[in-house]
Amino acid sequence: MKHVILWLSVLTLGLQPCFARDATQGERPNVLFIISDDLTTTALSCYGNTICQTPSIDGLAAQGTRFTQAYCNATYCGPSRASFLSGYYPHATGVLGYTSPRPAIGTRATWPQHFKNAGYYTARISKIYHMGVPGGIEYGGDGRDHNGGDGADDPLSWTEKFNSPGPEWKAAGTGETLEGNPDGKKSVVGGNTFVVVEADGDDLVHSDGKTAAKAVELLEKHADMPFFLAVGFVRPHVPFVAPRKDFAPFLPYEKLPLPLKRPGAWDDIPKAGINYKTSLNMKMDERKQRKAVGGYYASVTYVDRLVGQVLQALEQTGQAANTIVIFTSDHGYHLGEHDFWAKVSLRDESAKVPLIIKVPGKRPAICHSLVELIDLYPTLSALCGLKIPANVQGRDISVLFDDPQQEIREAAFCVAPSSKGFLLREQNWAYLQYGEDASRGTELYDMQADPRQYVNLAGRTEHQARVSGFREKLARKLAEVRRHDLSP
Repeated sequence: MKHVILWLSVLTLGLQPCFARDATQGERPNVLFIISDDLTTTALSCYGNTICQTPSIDGLAAQGTRFTQAYCNATYCGPSRASFLSGYYPHATGVLGYTSPRPAIGTRATWPQHFKNAGYYTARISKIYHMGVPGGIEYGGDGRDHNGGDGADDPLSWTEKFNSPGPEWKAAGTGETLEGNPDGKKSVVGGNTFVVVEADGDDLVHSDGKTAAKAVELLEKHADMPFFLAVGFVRPHVPFVAPRKDFAPFLPYEKLPLPLKRPGAWDDIPKAGINYKTSLNMKMDERKQRKAVGGYYASVTYVDRLVGQVLQALEQTGQAANTIVIFTSDHGYHLGEHDFWAKVSLRDESAKVPLIIKVPGKRPAICHSLVELIDLYPTLSALCGLKIPANVQGRDISVLFDDPQQEIREAAFCVAPSSKGFLLREQNWAYLQYGEDASRGTELYDMQADPRQYVNLAGRTEHQARVSGFREKLARKLAEVRRHDLSP
């Protein structure tokens, strides 16, 4: 326990601890990639949350570069993960759902496969490519394969792979179904449903606890070889299941604030812009909404503690000084903003992701440049001295670790396949378009005057030239994305 407290103190203060190995020895850097499923920036204290405290993630941010304008390339799990792991945008591969990118990219190397081909030990723990939650976790793989399949995983990416089965919504404890349960008579149910379970038992009862333990084991086992270790936590994806102790800071739920809501918030947005999960269609009154926020925060608290365990093991094995650490999520998440819940929306709460990258020898920084998750593949290749494949569509942003004031992109590009929606996010403006011909509507927000995206300016006469300009930019971007030849 003393070692844990010391490590978290070092992280929180942003100090550089002493390690057994020196990154200046010329060793090839390791890569520790940690991804939390469905995690919004708004739930992390290093991004400004004052209620949900995340000391382990905050500590990593204090040592690394925290990106404030990082965006996913698709706003739900399958296409987002297929995109940044393959190095191609969803509309280049055609992976707009929950399938593997392998058929589209043929023999081209994925991001982890590129490292494997260069002599790295590459391992996946739990959900890295898409895997059904909660179904796939219950069965130790993909929920569509009750024999323990691996979902949309790509076997060529890994030297080894490990699944982490857990009870999910069936965990022993105190549970409640919040979604579609206005009279409170529905029992705890499975599926992609808002369920809260204050679970009995310790961390290792659950999938994520097993994932952290396996990560610690592999860090100890592979201390003397270059590794690319991908650690996938499934929380805070629904169901919101965590050890009971992680709920304590958020009780009673009635004290938790909900986002400010503007009357008539949907009146000026197209139907396609109304999210698939809302307080209305989920039939969640304010009590249930507050409990949903508490369940989400408890799940984030649980993940934060597990991240601390993995980072502590990295230090104790003497590898921290020669390991690049990345922490992110596949997309963001709505927690009641605009009465929206979950992902899929193209608004900032859903499209923006937490992104923290710690590179040994680089000074801590906060970077406001627009970046995309697809940039991870070329950037990590460059940082580790590997050749960047000429065909990948992301950009090498490694210059930002020396000069975080630079601007890499004029706009971030993101898609919402289910609504046929597209986002172009500039520093000062957010443009949302539904349908390639805008036939399903558009949204335009002044992100300086209206950062919470309350007032859609797309229909106002004085902004028609700007809307036309964005339509042209989007058409060019889609043409550029699809220009790549993906034949084997």
